[in-house]
Amino acid sequence: MSESIQKKPLKKGSLVVLDYEKFSSSTESLASDDKLPDYVFEGPGEILALKEDYAQVRWRRPVPDSWLKIDQLKEFYRDD
Repeated sequence: MSESIQKKPLKKGSLVVLDYEKFSSSTESLASDDKLPDYVFEGPGEILALKEDYAQVRWRRPVPDSWLKIDQLKEFYRDD
């Protein structure tokens, strides 16, 4: 029998990427540019703050921080 592995909740300091499937089918995608930069899907971005359903994410690039819906983010895993 396999048991489902519980996902850790995202919190301040978590490294994340934007989940393409969840974002592309969302209302927020309609209000954004047609093509987002690759770094939001490749990551990592770090969660700086949480407020209600949104997270402030800082990318490791010289770009402004962004506020994204928490349910559209997923934990970053390094592919070494």
